[in-house]
Amino acid sequence: MAKGSTALPARYWSAKATRNSYALDLEEGVFTWRDPKKIALSLKRSADTSTRRKAPPFRSAMSMLVFYINRAGKNLDKEQKRVLEMAKDELRNLYGKA
Repeated sequence: MAKGSTALPARYWSAKATRNSYALDLEEGVFTWRDPKKIALSLKRSADTSTRRKAPPFRSAMSMLVFYINRAGKNLDKEQKRVLEMAKDELRNLYGKA
């Protein structure tokens, strides 16, 4: 990469996508929280208020959550992965998709 360049290397596209989601304005650190209900409520609030998403709110929120879980992969702490999996269930409940 050229000296002084601010572009991220190609291998960091997923981190950039998580930080700068075009479709949803995520609260800072939302995927590090320990409360699945709080995570789901935040994602729902972001999806419901977004005017830039192309999919319905539930699908946008769930997609962002699944994207984060998949991209974190084996680097995701087992306990935090459990919390995020529970957040998926909470999100389904909030949208009546149980």
